[in-house]
Amino acid sequence: MVKQRYYSLDVFRGATVALMILVNNPGSWEHIFTPLEHAPWHGCTPTDLVFPFFLFAVGNAFSFVLPSFEQKGNAYFLKKVVKRAVLIFVIGLLLNWSPFVQWNDGHIVLKSFQQVRIMGVLQRIAVSYLLAALIIYYAKPRGAFVIGGIILLVYWAFTFLAGAPGDPYSLQGFWGTQFDIHLFGMNHVYRGEGVPFDPEGLSSTPGAVVQVIIGFLTGQYIQQKGKNFEMLANLLVMALILMVTGYIWDMVFPINKKIWTSSYVVYTSGLAMATLGILIYAIEFKAYKGAWSRFFDVFGKNPLFIFVLSGFLPRILGLIHIPDGTNEEGLPKYLSPFGWLYQTICKPISVDERVGSLVYALILIAFYWFIVYLMDKKKIYIKV
Repeated sequence: MVKQRYYSLDVFRGATVALMILVNNPGSWEHIFTPLEHAPWHGCTPTDLVFPFFLFAVGNAFSFVLPSFEQKGNAYFLKKVVKRAVLIFVIGLLLNWSPFVQWNDGHIVLKSFQQVRIMGVLQRIAVSYLLAALIIYYAKPRGAFVIGGIILLVYWAFTFLAGAPGDPYSLQGFWGTQFDIHLFGMNHVYRGEGVPFDPEGLSSTPGAVVQVIIGFLTGQYIQQKGKNFEMLANLLVMALILMVTGYIWDMVFPINKKIWTSSYVVYTSGLAMATLGILIYAIEFKAYKGAWSRFFDVFGKNPLFIFVLSGFLPRILGLIHIPDGTNEEGLPKYLSPFGWLYQTICKPISVDERVGSLVYALILIAFYWFIVYLMDKKKIYIKV
């Protein structure tokens, strides 16, 4: 196996992290350009590609470390993988709970755990990574390929049979909605859809596990074949096959991020594979790299840290109250420092509030980039 690291994989991971921060931090959730919004239910926007691309990148990275895990034995593998998964899950849970205090009637009080969401982005990454790693390690790559296919087919069948008759793929008809509520409790699931429903719930995790497996198999194939046009051509052909398969599957099992359907896994994995292939061609074959690749590269060197910081910092700064007049009832209103930035600097830029919202998100991207850039200069890399 070729023991070289592909710079294009680092750029791919870093770009995914940067885009994840971009779509998670608009100036206003009510004013977003359509490509930066998630699909309302069925369908797939560019924003819906970010999370599956990241899971694909997790699998890519695992393909590089697995040989050393295998050399050091079963106990070492289990210790490393389980420890990493648990730490990522706990960090995600603490992020949901943060900043652990909140304003209540003019006073800062402790934030009760009773309303904290259990699952989330990091929690899904943790569970998917753990299960995928176990499958790959014990079933070997060929077995993981077969098991991944079985998981996608079983999840499709179960979702159809266990869902509401005639409407198994809707928000109300999806079997996993009630499963996650019963598992975690009504107060511990996401409410962003207007009703208790968790798009990162345990019920819709099977497909995410397969996403990691596909990323692993892709990374392993790239290493085994080496940097040549045969590898690249096969990669792009497989990407096209997956995209077409996902598109056809969508006709009977709709592409849907929020319940992470099997067609969504196949379709987005194909797009991730194609994107990676293009980056390999541009960076590894044509040496088209420079400031643009360097920009994304530094995000990829501290992905977990910068993602957590981008979620934690707005929450902790939200405790700072900047007076902003009064509301209709005559009560004082307040802005956080980030809220002040949007309202005072970004929002007035254009009569189209989507422009100001996007500018705000880009400013935050630049701000977080500067942090990881300084960390990279000092060779500070935070990993779990």
